[in-house]
Amino acid sequence: MPTMTRKRSSLRKDKAYVLRLAKEHDVRFIRLWFTDILGFLKSFAITIDELEKALEEGMGFDGSSIEGFARVDESDMLAMPDPNTFCLLPWRPKENAVARMFCDVSYPGGRPFEGDPRYVLKRNVAQAAKAGFTFYVGPELEFFFFRSAEAPEPLDTGGYFDLTPLDAASDLRREIILSMEEMGVGIEYSHHEAAPSQHEIDFRYTDALTMADNVMTYRLVVKEIAFKHGCYASFMPKPLAQHNGSGMHVNMSLFRGERNAFFDPRDRLHLSKTAKHFTAGLLKHIPEITIVLNQWVNSYKRLVPGYEAPVYVTWASRNRSDLVRIPMYKPGKEESARIELRSPDPACNPYLAFSAILAAGLEGLEKRLELPAPTEANAAELSAAQRAQRGIRQLPGSLQEAIELAEGSKLLRRALGEHVFASFLENKKIEHDNFRRALTDYELKTYLPLL
Repeated sequence: MPTMTRKRSSLRKDKAYVLRLAKEHDVRFIRLWFTDILGFLKSFAITIDELEKALEEGMGFDGSSIEGFARVDESDMLAMPDPNTFCLLPWRPKENAVARMFCDVSYPGGRPFEGDPRYVLKRNVAQAAKAGFTFYVGPELEFFFFRSAEAPEPLDTGGYFDLTPLDAASDLRREIILSMEEMGVGIEYSHHEAAPSQHEIDFRYTDALTMADNVMTYRLVVKEIAFKHGCYASFMPKPLAQHNGSGMHVNMSLFRGERNAFFDPRDRLHLSKTAKHFTAGLLKHIPEITIVLNQWVNSYKRLVPGYEAPVYVTWASRNRSDLVRIPMYKPGKEESARIELRSPDPACNPYLAFSAILAAGLEGLEKRLELPAPTEANAAELSAAQRAQRGIRQLPGSLQEAIELAEGSKLLRRALGEHVFASFLENKKIEHDNFRRALTDYELKTYLPLL
């Protein structure tokens, strides 16, 4: 587990800075990035001659591309580049270089588009700011390397923290980290994970909006480096039936200026009342926001007992089977006090996931919700009667159940906004309906010879 060292805000970039940097590095093309509701990275390229105009006025595009599977009629939108996100793409040639910028999506008149996931997170971060807080996160994204996209054939047989020769992809991890750092993204840890050909790279702590951009960048970089080396990288939550799936454990805390509002030196776990109320809100609302933390049909193959992923709504100081874990505090490291949410997976939309997490925690603060007693025992080893006696609830067991819980959630509707809430759920219903109609290999192999 990395020590979460908070990354201070970097130099703010403006139009002049971007134009100067583009000229110095012989940039010829700029990719404008934005994200659709499902968390897929979207992009179109402009030439260097259009950069100044793009920074001043934005660039028009078809807004229906942001709606995921539930596309509506074409609508004109503007992609407004964020100068702070300008960087070169290190896997492209230095000559006639290619850069990228994340964009905020707006209507032609300049009003923010309520269906833009980046805007959704900005709005929730602004709510935290009104209460005097900055929301910091440090996710740990796991993923797999496979020989191709056709079948999940691992590159190695390594296990948790294994070194070469079992860890055949250590060179790929190194190249990924170097590329990320070249793009200005701080990295702390990397290692082989528990399953064959499974890996983890951990980010340096930073604010939620910057981190969501970093997650989107990271997922592309991992796939680009894998492609370069003739293999395939997947963030699918559960690609191997008999092994652990991939999670995105999210470490988080609130800061007031330079002070960690989650830290209390007098508390046994060094957690402040702010941290406890925040955690209580997260635990209360986690079933109804799971739809954005674990958004795919396949996500619920990971959330089953026996594979380290959480199943029950519990918290503890050390137990890694719990939904929320309190990492060990190191004396003198006040800013590293935090909580860790272990249910999200790396295929979620990070803008929506961080929004829902923050909204749940802030409601816990607003209502001063009390944190229940920790569950130091493994909830999966308790009987159903024992769990019921202790009031231990369970996460949704399927996409359908997650949809049903989300539909009645006032908190999720408020966090996402009406447009994204309705569109996201429509997308999930389309996915679930497609899944219901599909025949799996299991059904054909099991029932065709018998029935």
